[in-house]
Amino acid sequence: MWSYSRRLVLLAPLALIACGFTPLYGPAGEASGLQGAVRAADPVDKAGFDLVRHLEARLGRPTAPRFDLAYTIQTAARGVGVTADGATTRYTLVGSVDYTLTDRSSGAVLTSGTVDSFTAYSATGSTIAGLSAAQDAQDRLMRILAERIASRLEAGAADLPR
Repeated sequence: MWSYSRRLVLLAPLALIACGFTPLYGPAGEASGLQGAVRAADPVDKAGFDLVRHLEARLGRPTAPRFDLAYTIQTAARGVGVTADGATTRYTLVGSVDYTLTDRSSGAVLTSGTVDSFTAYSATGSTIAGLSAAQDAQDRLMRILAERIASRLEAGAADLPR
């Protein structure tokens, strides 16, 4: 015997099809033109390398780039956990990326914006553990920022030239 919730779960895809839902990267999806078409600027540091790596994981490596993505990364670490003797035990890593997407053929700016976020890491333990935690926090921050950029590009994909 099927419960009500199981039937609802099985019928939900039919309801999405009936309302005109198409997957973002499906054959007729609005963002399908972004897959493999965005070439991010060459990274100049570790943060840029991490950002580009995560963007390519989301949007695909540029096989036939039609768009150029320029970006500027800003990060700052702030001590937030302090012991009674003044030693910092926890940091917040705050970051933002200004980005601009341009059409390669015309050079026209298609969209631009700023995304920001933060993450945190512990500075307790050995020096190597602290450095590893800081590097991991930077990688996590770049992943978050890349996801936000990709989401904005996907949301505006209908306005991009085909």
